[in-house]
Amino acid sequence: MIDIMDWSECEIKFIKRVEIDPSRIQFLVRASELRIKNLAEKKTTKENVSFVIEGFYEAIKELLSALLLKNGLRSKNHQCLISFFYKTYPKYEKEAYLIGRMSYLRNRLNYYGDLIEFEFYEKNKEEFNNIINLLKKLISN
Repeated sequence: MIDIMDWSECEIKFIKRVEIDPSRIQFLVRASELRIKNLAEKKTTKENVSFVIEGFYEAIKELLSALLLKNGLRSKNHQCLISFFYKTYPKYEKEAYLIGRMSYLRNRLNYYGDLIEFEFYEKNKEEFNNIINLLKKLISN
């Protein structure tokens, strides 16, 4: 299982208080929506699945950034986005750990060239969309 970074470490090293910026929040949500729309227009295959999952992770990361900003915070570390989500919404532990797994796989792809198995996508594709919808709901509340 993937470890989620400790929030207290995030607060000390990577989190900064900022003014809430509704237009920036709206931009991040819109960017995420455009990224998802682009992914939906393509057929997912064994050859491109790594990049599809990377795209889903980036869309989720944009929404997590918007959620953090809605709370008057900014992070220099994307692991702290996941940590904030987990700390603030502990009932979504399963979702937080899946986002953490996506982050790990995306980093393995980007830094080591490790491709992501198609089975991971097949098993979790519905949950990716559920997480996106959940985050959009949390941002709009």
